[in-house]
Amino acid sequence: MHEPLTVAAYRRVARPAPLRQAVHDALVELIINGSLMPGQHLVESELAEHLGVSRQPVREALQHLHTDGWVDLRPAHGAFVHTPTAEEAEELLTVRSLLEAHSAELAAVNATPADVERLWELQGEGVQALASDAVTRLVEANAALHAFITALAANSVLSQLISTVDRRVRWYYTPIAKPRGEDAWTEHAQVIEAIAQGAADEAGELMRKHADRTTGVYRALRQED
Repeated sequence: MHEPLTVAAYRRVARPAPLRQAVHDALVELIINGSLMPGQHLVESELAEHLGVSRQPVREALQHLHTDGWVDLRPAHGAFVHTPTAEEAEELLTVRSLLEAHSAELAAVNATPADVERLWELQGEGVQALASDAVTRLVEANAALHAFITALAANSVLSQLISTVDRRVRWYYTPIAKPRGEDAWTEHAQVIEAIAQGAADEAGELMRKHADRTTGVYRALRQED
């Protein structure tokens, strides 16, 4: 027989706070694109003025950003943009390599000629972004291509896992988007060719090497810094 919830166990679902979430998402994007740099002090009043909101949703958003690992809260000092450690980056990028390699394998099995045509369109947009020398546009083009390959995998669990790490991957990728430059988009073209041929194993291996090279460039940049 089903037992009713006790008073102690009963808890109403909190209503969503869209403004707080909007502020949260806006601050994440500012961190990803480098407008807010690692280690930067985050002043509630300045952020509120910049975003055109009151300080309350900013304060709430900072608490959630701290929970999510984007912000460090230091007692008596305030909030600061988190500075990712080398270990954090290595762990995330390693997981990304595994997930996206499998994604490319599945994409090679599922892709239609129309899908392949779209992949080449996204590749062309990335090459144009590379020529424009605009880092934000380049990062967005890279994310769009990888996201479409993930969509072609048609695996909802894989998609959810990749989306979980996507924003932080973009954060790590932004400083190396230009150093990776032409090499990255040459590697993308190789992955697309394998997908077009339905060569699942080759597509997966090429994507794994692509992700590992990105990790290597990030590691080298960290060492230089």
